Amino acid sequence: MSDLPSSRVLRLLVALPVLLSGLLLAGCGSSPNELPTSGAAEKLYAEAREEMAAGSWDRAIKSMERVEGLAAGTLLAQQAQLDMAYMHWRSGERESALTTIDRFIKLNPSSPALDYALYLRGVINFNDNLGLLGTLAGQDLSERDQRASRDAWQAFRQLVEQFPNSRYAEDARARMNYIVNTLASYEVHVARYYYRRGAYVAAANRAQQAVAEFQHAPAAEEALYLMVQSYDKLGLTELRDAADRVLRRNFPDSAFLTRGLDARNKSWWRFWQ
Repeated sequence: MSDLPSSRVLRLLVALPVLLSGLLLAGCGSSPNELPTSGAAEKLYAEAREEMAAGSWDRAIKSMERVEGLAAGTLLAQQAQLDMAYMHWRSGERESALTTIDRFIKLNPSSPALDYALYLRGVINFNDNLGLLGTLAGQDLSERDQRASRDAWQAFRQLVEQFPNSRYAEDARARMNYIVNTLASYEVHVARYYYRRGAYVAAANRAQQAVAEFQHAPAAEEALYLMVQSYDKLGLTELRDAADRVLRRNFPDSAFLTRGLDARNKSWWRFWQ
């Protein structure tokens, strides 16, 4: 599954201008903020959409900036902001994308497109692309800094809590589960790093943290095994035996019990790709 299926985005972007036009016309005369946009703004938006469809991100972004200025205070201006955030992301400008979407969320807390904005913010932070160097090095998601993953999880959580019936909620929940597994694996990765370098206290503490925070994640199995081994190295037999009982009770067929760290399955996270 890709970060943001292009077909869904295009359908959304094609449908929104029609919806926006109807809403703007219906609101004519209600208040200054609901007045229809000028013909110039609508024409410029149509041209920007053509540039966007052609993948001319820089030109389309500049056009959308002009649309936002011309149509300030209208739904068309809101749509231009969302389009800009999406295009910044697609063109690899993650920070600009986040700045744009954060500005939208702050300025438009009651927007009918707020659920999409939260979803897009989560997707921008949800980065499962390892890149060439990461792939060549055999690096997986759990071995990198997890700040973006946590930010993505927060955005998705806000979406599903505020808009449980949103068309984006189901996918957001699936991504949240994936992120939890990734965060758990990161903690276990750090615990494994310490264990292999003989820092058994640090290894035990990090593994224990993984079990406490992510007890239902697949990585909890290895975390318990690392706790057993670390406590054994430290001569803490009571803690070792307690961790061993928990491991055997929850994972009676665990391959770690017979193969040790060689039992690691590094491919569980690839299901998203």
